[in-house]
Amino acid sequence: MSNNKLILLTGATGYVGGRLAPRLLEAGYRVRCLVRDANRLRGHPWSKRVEIIEGDALISKTLDAALKDVSVAYYLIHGMQGNRASAERDMNAARNFAEAAERADIERIIYLGELVDPTANLSPYLRSRHETGSILRHGRVPVTEFRAGMIVGSGSVLFEMIRYLAEREPLLVCPAWFFSTAQPIAIRDVLSYLIAALETDESIGKLIEIGGPTRLTYAEMLLQYAKERNLKRVLIRTPFNLPRLSAYWVHMVTPIHWRVVLPLIEGLRAQIIVHDDAAKKIFPNINPIDFQTAIHLALGRINRDDVETSWSDALVTAMGDAKPYTFKVEEGMMMERRTLLLDLSADSIFRAYTGIGGARGWLYMDWAWAIRGWMDKAIGGVGIRRGRRHPDEIRAGESLDFWRVESVEQDRLLLLRAEMKVPGKAWLQFESIPQEDGNTLFTEAAYFAPHGFWGFVYWYAMWPFHAFLFNGLIRRLASRARLCAKT
Repeated sequence: MSNNKLILLTGATGYVGGRLAPRLLEAGYRVRCLVRDANRLRGHPWSKRVEIIEGDALISKTLDAALKDVSVAYYLIHGMQGNRASAERDMNAARNFAEAAERADIERIIYLGELVDPTANLSPYLRSRHETGSILRHGRVPVTEFRAGMIVGSGSVLFEMIRYLAEREPLLVCPAWFFSTAQPIAIRDVLSYLIAALETDESIGKLIEIGGPTRLTYAEMLLQYAKERNLKRVLIRTPFNLPRLSAYWVHMVTPIHWRVVLPLIEGLRAQIIVHDDAAKKIFPNINPIDFQTAIHLALGRINRDDVETSWSDALVTAMGDAKPYTFKVEEGMMMERRTLLLDLSADSIFRAYTGIGGARGWLYMDWAWAIRGWMDKAIGGVGIRRGRRHPDEIRAGESLDFWRVESVEQDRLLLLRAEMKVPGKAWLQFESIPQEDGNTLFTEAAYFAPHGFWGFVYWYAMWPFHAFLFNGLIRRLASRARLCAKT
């Protein structure tokens, strides 16, 4: 299929946007992605087939270049902090985008919002999602607004929350929101609606509620997941909602940060169901799958290590003498480096260090990494349980336990930025550099930029443990690299 339309996709680094981009390409559209950091997209297999332009919807002057010659723009931008400041930023971004779309005289905006009861006492985040749609619709550019129920798919917040609670909690004391009725929708059906809207004129200027065919409570969702996995789970109902306490509980027993899950829980206090049949009338050929099928397909993708996106995205590269260990402070940056000269290919070493974390663990002193993760969880951090999208593949921008992959260079480098709570900024870097004699110089480096007095206290308190942890890690990675060389 060939289509000459240029489509602007915002939110391409997110869960939905990251899956929509390749499907737009498959449908024959030209795609331009607007992102704040182009490196966040470099690891996606489709990134070389799209035009990537850096910009920020909060900075209106950056939007004009992004919208030039665009026919239709997908607006998938939103924050997840759940507070009033974040909600106001979301609405300011929508105003800027609507004005820039008018200046560019594009044909249409397609916006994906939330399916909630607008008459309920909504949180600032959910209220801003509805007001964002209103802001876009009040501009001169026609808008198609989809309001989707909770999205089910491998890697989605809803699915991951269900999965971890069902797998880890045989007995659950459930707050009242567990028993509110919802109408979740599979990610594949959301994508179908978003793409079909491009060629469906009847959707222009319409507000369309979309959900799956199954209406059920969150408790029923959890029990259906347990049925799919042949697990027996017992739920005890309580009359209290307690959304923030519930979010903290989910934060502690799953990989999902409480700030991410809080908006979903707050939405569940009311009925999240489709109130009209506009979607069926406008898109008669789309027949959403039921919840149990969506769960089955999501589990299948996870078992095949085929998760495209998740809720879950070189500081310093210096060559010197190949000393086994060096430490120095340079321009306020603590730099600790360990090196090994190995008679292995750079490819084998690269496969070894890009395969750490997640279910495979950290190869050495896993208990120490787990304790650090629990400490981080206890003070509101992300913890170590986010895992990784794929056991072997890795790309820039995605999460890896309590790190974020900042840079990946094939067969050469992996740079991780710490997202745990620390008084400063921290990075962990692995590098494999071929030498003229056929060997490879393998470097493991930790970088820390302390913030204030407590940053220095933290670094020097942790420094003695690094001798055990990082020395053991580089040795284990060398051993794993030798195994990789044999496969």
